[in-house]
This record gives sequence, C-alpha cells and structure tokens, in this order.
Amino acid sequence: TKPTSAIDIYAHPEVTVQNGTTGTLRCTFKSNTVVSSSTSVTWSFQSSQPDNQFSKAPYVIFYFSNGKGFPGHDEFKDRVQFIGDINKRDVSIQLGPAQFTDNGTFFCDVKNPPDVTGTPARTELKVVLKESLPQNNTAVIVGAVCGALFLLLIGVSACIVMRVLHTRHDYEGCTSLESVSSQAPKPRKKVESGLEGSRSTSPSGPLQV
Repeated sequence: TKPTSAIDIYAHPEVTVQNGTTGTLRCTFKSNTVVSSSTSVTWSFQSSQPDNQFSKAPYVIFYFSNGKGFPGHDEFKDRVQFIGDINKRDVSIQLGPAQFTDNGTFFCDVKNPPDVTGTPARTELKVVLKESLPQNNTAVIVGAVCGALFLLLIGVSACIVMRVLHTRHDYEGCTSLESVSSQAPKPRKKVESGLEGSRSTSPSGPLQV
C-alpha cells in the first residue's frame, strides 16, 4: 500500500455575484502525483441562512470522477457546470443563475491518490443586488482622472478669462485718459495779452506838469 501524502487546494476566499447572473467559483490544486482517472473532485455547500435546508452541514452539489461530472442535490442539479481542466489541476465550476439562497460557503475537495490528505478550500459566496456590487477599480480610477482633468480645465479657463478681462480693463483705462487729455481746452495766454494792452496805453513821452 502506497503511503498517503498531502495535496494543496486553493480557492478564492470570497466571491460576490449579482442575483440572477452566473458566478464562477475558482478552485485549483497542487499535487506531486500525475492526474489519473482515480482523481476525484467534490464540491459541497453549506448555507449561511439558519432557515435554509443546507445550513446544518455541507451538502454535495457536484462530484467529478473518471473524467465525468455528476450532479448533486436537485437544488443545484441544473445550475452547476464544471468549467475546469483537471489535467491542468483546475477544478472550477460555474453557478447560475445565482439566487439569494446560495449565500453561504462552498467547499472544494480534491483527491489524487496517493495524495489524498488535504484541507478543502473554502469560498464564501455573497449574492447581492446590482446596486450592492463593488465598483470596479479601473472605473473608479478613470472617473477620478476625468474629474481631475475637468477641474483643471475649469481652472485654466478661469485664469484665461480673468487675464482677458484684466487686459481689457487696462486698455479701456488708457483710452479714457487719452480722450480726456485730448478734449481738455488749452489755456489762453491772458498774461501776455494784458501786457500787450498795458504797453499800448502807456504814454510814450515824458510827463508834463
């Protein structure tokens, strides 16, 4: 008898799916033994809702062996699809359409004799409304960049408008000063005229007594 050895199983710790859509539950494994027809995969589910029929203990919802998949409980019979490639050590499944009753923990267990000792991987599934879905990081980044560019554009436009108004104000000030100076009357030479008058009336000869 060959001694048993460990097998490592990996899965995403948490997956969020919109109600009514199809969600993917990823699961991979690492084994020192070549994959064969004796390799088996078991997917189980335990509900997080106390009043759910699957809340007491994990129930098998899908089983894979000898290259074939076998449906588990009727609740998941037509909603679980095997999408992995066991030769590439990928044993992922799809669940759809997702329902609110699917909220709970999904367990992925793989046996690849003699590698059969391992801890099943766990994925916490959250089925939510569309409004509750987390935003994509890329969309958030793009939105932030667009917002920053918009604010920058507003700032530049405001600076240009202020500069134009300031230039126009200076130009109008210069023009008004020039018009005032051009319209101002020139002072008459009253002093010179007075002097000339006094000269004409003054006696040219000496005074006689």
